[in-house]
Amino acid sequence: MGGASFSQPWRSMPWTNEENLNFIKSYKPQNNDVENLRILLHGPVGAGKSSFINSLESVLLGRVTGRVMTDTISANSFTKKYKAFKIHKDPESFYPFIFNDTMGFEQRNGMNVEDIKLALMGHVTEGYKPIPGVQLKESDQGYNSCPSLDDKVHALVCVMPADLVSLISDEVVKKMRDVRLAASDMGIPQLAILTKVDEACPEVKNNIKNVYESIYLKEQVDKFSLMLGIPQNCIFLVKNYESELQTNEDINGPILIALRQMIVYGEDFINNL
Repeated sequence: MGGASFSQPWRSMPWTNEENLNFIKSYKPQNNDVENLRILLHGPVGAGKSSFINSLESVLLGRVTGRVMTDTISANSFTKKYKAFKIHKDPESFYPFIFNDTMGFEQRNGMNVEDIKLALMGHVTEGYKPIPGVQLKESDQGYNSCPSLDDKVHALVCVMPADLVSLISDEVVKKMRDVRLAASDMGIPQLAILTKVDEACPEVKNNIKNVYESIYLKEQVDKFSLMLGIPQNCIFLVKNYESELQTNEDINGPILIALRQMIVYGEDFINNL
């Protein structure tokens, strides 16, 4: 882990938090066949997928939430079912995007890669409980045989802890790359977020504003880009809300940038169909 930094940020934050919030609040899919933009999160166990959904909700609601259950000590995936999460825009309505949370990848167990591929095509129903090593079949209860465009995934996001980029096993990397290649074949855009940036870099732990000045974090982005083939401008650094009791603008900023780009890429995909 490193603490050195560039004299200037290696990535600028092109919009203010208010501009990003206004963009997100005004977003509505232009394709009439799509009610909700669907964003699927995948990655290794403990990457922070569920925590990222909680953090998104915290930013948009303006208070720290914990609706999605997480676990800080288990070596196995805490998420056991294929779940869909919508975030309240106001008491009467939701934002027009859905986040699908999946069981984490493990070396030998965890989420089945073939099930993720089926989920990309909209064949996996909410609440389906994957069985490690057993692929979902058409005859199974959790199989959606006739998915609509709304059921299909419109953006795929890989979630990885920034401090574990160099330590992730070859088996898990292969699974993540298999999913990415399948998404590429379907034309689905892919992005990535590196979480736990404060644990990876002492300077960022002291001040989250330094996230895009850290030389160490830039190196992790470079490594992860080479590892999975995701372009660097599609990889975002975030700190999830974990120990905080209140939201703050410095943590909100990188999360809002990441969400905005997920929406932009997903919207482009559904408009090009």
